[in-house]
Amino acid sequence: MSIIYNCRHCGHTIGKLEQKVIDASMLGFDQLSKKEKQEMIQYASNGDIQINTICENCEQALGQHPNYHELDFFIQ
Repeated sequence: MSIIYNCRHCGHTIGKLEQKVIDASMLGFDQLSKKEKQEMIQYASNGDIQINTICENCEQALGQHPNYHELDFFIQ
């Protein structure tokens, strides 16, 4: 099983963890609200978990262009 972190804006894979057993509290999932979990975490049929987050480049772009926060995707 893998935990794959992808940028929700540009789709870049930020990182990947290979784990047989996952402790959700160690990853901070227990700190997320139900809505945040629904928006950020997706479970694949093969057991992989995809986490939608933001990469450094997109974070920097959001800082320089605050109006981008209104958009779900700003990089095509």
